[in-house]
Amino acid sequence: MIKVLKVTGDSLTPEYKGGDFVIVLKIPLWFKSPKRGDVVVFRQSNYGILIKQVDRYDPQSGEFFVIGTHADSVDSRQFGALHKRDLIGKVIWHVRNPR
Repeated sequence: MIKVLKVTGDSLTPEYKGGDFVIVLKIPLWFKSPKRGDVVVFRQSNYGILIKQVDRYDPQSGEFFVIGTHADSVDSRQFGALHKRDLIGKVIWHVRNPR
């Protein structure tokens, strides 16, 4: 239910940077659908485990679209919509790496 993951890469810079940690919890997504601005962790078949920000959610089809904040981020613009079943969880806490 609770996972601690280390952020790698620059997908959500400047807010989330490589070496930061996030606490991810699946429970909030059992009761509520992801909404715009939520930061989620999910599995994507071609890229593995990713962290992105929810851009939009379509409750009719259960699909959601995610974006990264870095200009070179790989996100739904490349791999398309995701499904709720792809979600590992919602980020509930962010621990910055003291640099």
